[in-house]
Amino acid sequence: MKIVRLTISNFRGIRSANLLFEGHTLMVGPNNVGKSTICEALDLVLGPDRLNRFPAIDEFDFYNANYLAPPGEGGAVRVPVPLRIEVVLIDLSVEVDGKCGGHIEFWHVGEKRLLGSGEAAIANPPFAVPCLRLETTGKYDPDEDEFEARTFFSHSPDAEAGELTPVPRSIKRLFGFLYLRALRTGSRALSLERGSLLDIILRAKGVRTRLWEKTIESLRGLDIEADAEEIAPVLRSVEKRLSRYIALEAPGNATRLHVSELTREHLRKTMSFFLAISADQGHVPFAHAGTGTVNTLVLALLSFIAELKPETVIFAMEEPEIAVAPHTQRRIADYLLTKTTQTFVTSHSPFVIERFEPAQTLLLARIGGDVSSKKVSEATGLKDNEFKRYARWGLSECMLGKAAIVVEGLTELHALPVAARRMEEQNPELQPLDIAGAAFFNSDGDGNGPKFGKFFKALGLKTIAFYDHKPARPEDQKASYAEAFEINCEHVHKGFEDLIAMEMPADRLWSFLSAIKGSGESGKVGIPAERPGDDDVRATVKKALASNKGAGWAARLFEECEFGELPPTVVSFLNSVFALFPPPPSIADEPDPAEPELFA
Repeated sequence: MKIVRLTISNFRGIRSANLLFEGHTLMVGPNNVGKSTICEALDLVLGPDRLNRFPAIDEFDFYNANYLAPPGEGGAVRVPVPLRIEVVLIDLSVEVDGKCGGHIEFWHVGEKRLLGSGEAAIANPPFAVPCLRLETTGKYDPDEDEFEARTFFSHSPDAEAGELTPVPRSIKRLFGFLYLRALRTGSRALSLERGSLLDIILRAKGVRTRLWEKTIESLRGLDIEADAEEIAPVLRSVEKRLSRYIALEAPGNATRLHVSELTREHLRKTMSFFLAISADQGHVPFAHAGTGTVNTLVLALLSFIAELKPETVIFAMEEPEIAVAPHTQRRIADYLLTKTTQTFVTSHSPFVIERFEPAQTLLLARIGGDVSSKKVSEATGLKDNEFKRYARWGLSECMLGKAAIVVEGLTELHALPVAARRMEEQNPELQPLDIAGAAFFNSDGDGNGPKFGKFFKALGLKTIAFYDHKPARPEDQKASYAEAFEINCEHVHKGFEDLIAMEMPADRLWSFLSAIKGSGESGKVGIPAERPGDDDVRATVKKALASNKGAGWAARLFEECEFGELPPTVVSFLNSVFALFPPPPSIADEPDPAEPELFA
């Protein structure tokens, strides 16, 4: 089974969203754009256990916690405002098709919509496929003073007029949906709590254990006081005092210690999975193992579940990269892509992002409470192989931000962020670029800038370019730069090394050359022992920077110089960038005179 559409209304941080999916999906976007909320929405509709909690939802599951409409004129009763989440499923399993046949509709594959009445003629493959539409609605019940949520078949032809048929828990289990939350996965994954991965495995294998009866019987017969005789006098003393107020008529001792409440549910919560990591270490609770080990154990359980239900496993997984080495991140991503029918992943890791095709990668955007998505493949100007090549080289970081500053070489990539930080330190009024969501990106060569600028612009980012002057630059390339970038800075120098050599004080440049010569780093640059004339100093610096682009020397020079010695062209360019990101309102240092001081 696969999810092809998700519609959200009034749920958590999303006022409205209408998202289309085509198989495996990687969701990327800045923090608080709605990635986790989308996963929670899927769990609310498809998860078999989510609605069995009490309460299943609360005030903050409604957008802006608005679960009641504003009061009408004359103080009319406030009407509950519902939340609604709808999912459309295709590629239904034989079992789901057989048990939900009366609720089947048809999905137009090409137009990505439901077929309506009068379209029976095209309700056949390849134009249309059977689909199942489910919706979860939640609302506040004023009479009971409670929140309630239920899942229904959106198409319920056999229900009473105006009513929908509920989806039973047994049907939800057939969907095979699993939601693994970031950071919280390990706390329950290896427990026996309901809905944990171990519990899911036992249910999938049809295991009906007598563990609970046997364990409760064993615990009931365990005499703790026998091993701790010093406790018995205290308990007897407690009994005497209780007997003054309560008639304790039971034979023998009226009080006793047990290690559990001796109920199934309490045992589920208290039982713990122990693990021995090395030969010299005893078994310890799995949660005490390293976070990376716990997450890898979770992956092992996921593979077990997928093998048990290979045709009906839909995973939603938040940030699989947390506390996991890069090679394990890649393995997790590859596993999800090859062993599940559909997976939804949120990630900030280039090692995960590079595993998904551009057509599988959705960039989420928010305007107010309305969330939209766009495939990365829709961002024209960048081929799929280029996307995968550059994903680990800064492309992912830019995609997750708000602005991309495109440069055409390693020297600029290393040096410009240093200059920006120096400016931020010099002027606290500036909004730091990393906080503003602006990231630097190396387009790796002359003339590549417009291609990436067009890509970032199509994704809705602010686009900024800083590149060398080329007298013979073709007119069409100039036009491409102007079209692709909001700030299009072609500086007057033939190269960034020329810019540094010509605009920084010669004395500072000589100090830098002397330092690298003294450290033995200069190699074949040919730095003289005595300071030559200014022109020779500038020529030598240009040669040094050009022959050692990967050494970060320009960045070091910007780090060590006085602030006033930074190249004016660089400072002017970065000032134009900072102007795009006004600083947040300042926090007043002086207390409000109307407020009393906390300490006199």
